[in-house]
Parts: sequence; C-alpha cells; structure tokens
Amino acid sequence: MKRIGASLGALAALACVLLAVALAAPRVLGLTPFVVLSGSMEPTYPVGSLVYVRSVDASELRVGDPVTFTLEGREAVATHRVIEVDAESASLRTQGDANDEPDGSPVQFASVIGSPAFCVPLVGYAVSWVSRPPGLFVVAAAIACLFVWALVSSRPFGRKARSARDVA
Repeated sequence: MKRIGASLGALAALACVLLAVALAAPRVLGLTPFVVLSGSMEPTYPVGSLVYVRSVDASELRVGDPVTFTLEGREAVATHRVIEVDAESASLRTQGDANDEPDGSPVQFASVIGSPAFCVPLVGYAVSWVSRPPGLFVVAAAIACLFVWALVSSRPFGRKARSARDVA
C-alpha cells in the first residue's frame, strides 16, 4: 500500500513539474505559449499542440514566415503564414497552410504578437483542460487526495509496533 501511494505521489509530482516547465520555463526565455484550436495550420501545427511564440518586429517578417496575431475586433489569436508584406500600409496578408483561400482582412503590424519558435504536439489539450474550472478542480482535488494518502499511508494503524523488549 505504501509503494502504491509513493508511486502515485511521484507520478503526480512529475506531472506537476512537467506542466510547470512546459508553461513557466519558456516564459523566462521570452516565449509565450498558445494552444492550437483549429486545423488551419496542419500539418505544421496540429490541433491540440502548444505553440511557443517569440516576439518579433512585424516589419522584419517575410513571405513564408509563420506569424501569430490577434484577430481584428476580437480577443482571439491566430497563427497563419505570411503570404504578402505591405510595408506602406504596415500590414500583412496571411493564410493558413490548410486553407484554400487567404484570410479575409490584412493583419496590421500592431496586431502581431510574434512568430512561433516551436510547438509541442498534444500538450495543448492538457493545458486547455487545466485552464478551465472543471479541469483545475480535478487537478486540485487529485493533489489534495494524494497529499492525504501520503499522510495516512505513512502512519502505522492498529496496535503500535512492539519493540524487542515488549516481546520478550
């Protein structure tokens, strides 16, 4: 029983450390994580991936570069590929790799967040789930249960263990 508790505790601790590293370490390096929610950039960035974006000067982006930007008039974020740069109007034309048509409106340089440095497939699903109240509740409850289990399993139950002197 103690081994099971120790193993579960170790697995939970490892999962927490990996999630913290996946989210915090890149931020220290100046990267911002975003979860890929649509298939518009597949296969480059599959749905459920965690894309790490580094800040860039929008005027330095070139045709073919992937770019992450805020959608005009919305709080949503998209990552698509630059298909045209218009320095005069300080805007970009973009298109998702899996899309047949370019995006409807140009992206203003001011809307550019950055350019993806790398992505980690599937991790975005976990981050997205934990970021919502039900997932956060389940994780907090699991950690609390493992903490209680660790406390309970480390205590002897029933009669106290007899010392050699008590047995004789």
